[in-house]
Amino acid sequence: MGALAQELNCSVQVTSSQVEGSERTVFEAMQRSIYEFVNNRKWTNDVFQNNERIECSMLINITKRISNTEFEGTIQINATRPVYGASYKTVLFSHKDNDLQFQYQQFDVLDFSETAHLSNLTSVVTFYIYTILGMDYDSFSLNGGTPHFQKALTIVSNAQSAQESGWKAFESQTNRYWLAENLLDRRFAPLRTCYYNYHRKGFDKMGDNVDDARAQITGALELLPKVHQAVPNSFNMRIFFNAKSDEIVKLYSKAYPEEKTRVIQLLNQVDPGNTTKYIKIQESGR
Repeated sequence: MGALAQELNCSVQVTSSQVEGSERTVFEAMQRSIYEFVNNRKWTNDVFQNNERIECSMLINITKRISNTEFEGTIQINATRPVYGASYKTVLFSHKDNDLQFQYQQFDVLDFSETAHLSNLTSVVTFYIYTILGMDYDSFSLNGGTPHFQKALTIVSNAQSAQESGWKAFESQTNRYWLAENLLDRRFAPLRTCYYNYHRKGFDKMGDNVDDARAQITGALELLPKVHQAVPNSFNMRIFFNAKSDEIVKLYSKAYPEEKTRVIQLLNQVDPGNTTKYIKIQESGR
C-alpha cells in the first residue's frame, strides 16, 4: 500500500448475543460491510504511510432487532496513538454511544455523502471517524484537527431531520451534537491546547527527560480549570478523562510529593467524578 495507505487501521466487531433467535449471517455481513466501509475509503487528502495508520476499534452491540432491517444498539469507539520513541500507545478517545438505531439490509453497499444524511449507520460511523481523525491531528499540531471536526459537525447538521436520536441539541447534553459543537466552541479552546501539549510536549518527550515531560503535562492540565469554570461538568471534559484518567494516575504515581499534591487538587477540581481514582496517586511511592 505504501504512500497510498488509508488513514485508519480499524477493527470492527458486531455482537448480537442479546438478540434471540436471529439469523447470524446478517450480523456477519454487517460486520464485514462496516469494516470495508471504514478501512477501504480515503478520508483525507493526506498521505499516510502504512505504519502511520491510526489504530482504532468499533464495537457495535446489537441489543434489539426491531424488524428484518431495523436495529438498535450501542457503539463503543476507541482510538490510540503511538508515543514518540516508545512502544507505548496512549488512548486518544474512548467513548460508548448508547443512541444507535439504523436500517441495514444484507448485501446493501454502505455509502456516505458529505452533503446529505443517506443512512444513520454510515452517518454515525463517519461522525466518529472524523472525530478520531480530528483528535489524532490535534495531538500532533495545535488545532490541527479543526477541518475534521468541521466535517463531523457537518454530519450533525445534515442529520437534523433524521428520525433517529443522538443528533439534536435538545435530546441530551451528552450526545453527538454536543461532542461536535463543543470541539469547535472557543470556550473549549484550552482543552484542545491541553490535548496538544499533553501529547506533543509531554508524552512525546518522555524519552528525553521524564520529569521535564511530566512538568509539561502538569502545565497542560492546568489549562483545564478555565474550561471547567466556563462549562462545568461538560461532556467533552468527561470524554477527555475517560481516555486519560488511568494514564494520569500511572504517570503521577512516580512524581515528587509536592507535584502529586498539586495535581491531585487540580484533578479533583476539574474531574470530580474520578476522585477515588486520583487518591491512588498519593498512595503510591516514587
